[in-house]
Parts: sequence; C-alpha cells; structure tokens
Amino acid sequence: MKPAMIDVGIIGASGYTGAELARILSNHPQARLRVATSRQHAGRPLADIFPQLRGRVEVVCEEVAGEELFARADLFFAAVPHKTAMELVPGILAAGKKVIDLSADFRLRDVAVYEEWYQPHSCPELLAEAVYGLPELYRRQIAGARLVANPGCYPTSVILALAPLLGAEAVLADTIIIDAKSGTSGAGRAAQTATLFCEVHDGFRPYKVGRSHRHTPEIEQELAVLAGRSLQVSFTPHLLPLSRGILSTIYATLAPGFDRETISALYRQQYQQEPFVRLLTGGNLPATQYVRGSNFCDIAFAIDSATGRIIVMSAIDNIVKGASGQAVQNMNLLCGFAETTGLDGLPLFP
Repeated sequence: MKPAMIDVGIIGASGYTGAELARILSNHPQARLRVATSRQHAGRPLADIFPQLRGRVEVVCEEVAGEELFARADLFFAAVPHKTAMELVPGILAAGKKVIDLSADFRLRDVAVYEEWYQPHSCPELLAEAVYGLPELYRRQIAGARLVANPGCYPTSVILALAPLLGAEAVLADTIIIDAKSGTSGAGRAAQTATLFCEVHDGFRPYKVGRSHRHTPEIEQELAVLAGRSLQVSFTPHLLPLSRGILSTIYATLAPGFDRETISALYRQQYQQEPFVRLLTGGNLPATQYVRGSNFCDIAFAIDSATGRIIVMSAIDNIVKGASGQAVQNMNLLCGFAETTGLDGLPLFP
C-alpha cells in the first residue's frame, strides 16, 4: 500500500538549508510543507525571501513555537544552529512527532566529546537514541528512528569516500589525510567578513587548520566505527570561491595485498546498488560542477604506486547531499517512502 501524505515543518527556514529544503519539498509528491518558522522574517512569504520559490511555495514564515508549532506537522526539519536545536528537539519528540536535525547537536555519541568541541549539552540522554543520518551506512536504523542527526557536509563527503576501504582494512587507518574544499554557502547565510564577495572572489585559502574544525570529531567517530577502532585523521578544509559544492581529496597508505582491481571490487560491492553514489571510472574524476543541485556523491580513486598510497576523491553539493537533500532522503526512510522520492533530479550544468 502506498504510504500516506505527511505534513512537514521547517524550523529555521530563512537560511540556505531551509531554502533548499523548501525547494526540494516543493517537488515531493508525498510531503506537504505546512509551516516554516523564522523570527527575522515572520509574516513574509518564504518566496519573497527566496524568489526562486515563487509560484511553487506558498508558505508564510511565522514566529511560532511550542505546542502550537508541534500541532502543525507530523515531521520537523530543525534547520537551526547548534544549541538552538537541542532546546527544540525534546519538545518535538514529547509531542509524538519525528525530527531530522541539521545541526551538530545530536551527531556525536559521546557527550564529553560534544562538549569539548561545542558547549554544554542540555539533553545528553537523547544522544544514544539519535541515529546518524547517513543512509548508505545506517539505512535500517534510520527507518525505525524518531530522531535523526543529519550529517555534516564535510563528513558526508569523507565518510562515503573511505567506507569501503576501512570496512575491508584496505588502508592503514592512522595514515589518513583529508584535503577538503567547500563553497561559501557552507558558512551559512549570516553576514560575515570572511565570506563577503571581495574576500572570496579570485581567492582560495585554508581555514580552521591544525585540528580545529568542528567536523573533525564527527569524521573520526564514524571512521572509527568502520575501522573497528579509534583513529585520528589530518583534516584541512579550504574555502573555494564558489557558492556551493565540496571536493574532498583523501590520501592513505594501502595495506598489503590490495591493488586497483581489489579496491574497485570493494567500491562496487559497497555502492553499486546505492541510488545516490556514482562511481567514476575510465579516468573520469569528481568535480563540483557535475553534482551541483543534486543529491549525488561522485567518487573516484587512483593509486600512487611509487608511494603506496591511494588517493580517493569525492564531490557533493554541500547544501543538497551535504544537508537538505540528505535530510529529505532520511525523511523518505522514516516515512516509508521510496528513498529517491523528490530527489531524482539530475545535476545542473553549467
């Protein structure tokens, strides 16, 4: 029997992830956007704030909270900053509704690690319940959850790229170096000097260097699950003069006994049935422009025989597969919809 329609809400609809959620949901045949909250833009149609939504999204932003808000939808996307999310989620769950949180508040399973990198956690009892929302690894757990922690954008690109290798012990886990680049939308929509046009145009720079980016513990947590032991990585993010997209280039030393043929077999075994992972062959390499606007993750690898290293490359759209598209993918699993519903559009090019 075909699953019924559901009513959904976006809490924090005036950021990039909120706008992208509204765009994707406008094409979803089984989800109706019933409420969108924004303190700053209360009373304004969401399509006035984001003109690309004109004619398709009629919802008006509201400053509504508590029971009045929770009564309006069956499932909520929390597209708000960390700390704000943890204040909202317990009330949503208490109202018997499901929530997909796009902040970092429920991604880390160890409260001490979370508090080291962020701030005190007000509802640590929910960390054990939250399911990490990477469908390619946790599909079954997501389907039975009521709280899904949507992964970060950098971690999505890295974990998908390395999962087949770590699961098969094909690389030495302590040799992983991650060189990742993101478009400026990854920094959010709030005005800040570092992402002004004149600061990023014609420029390219690293940031949060030396184990200081907050996605580091998230990456290490999930890679440790795959490797079956704790590990540490070298992770350096860079800011690209692009609006959206992530390209991660990852280096690791190959374990003895693995070559191009065996590595290719590992990737095919892991991903050949995955609707949103595309394995590139024949010398084709991932590029941000070929995933733009889509929920795809493109992956390729090369082996440097001189150094014994493998080089894995992955590309995603940081707002889609790295945020809102993956959130809708998780919603589909939570609600029993076909996983690709509303997400099967091809990338935009040029």
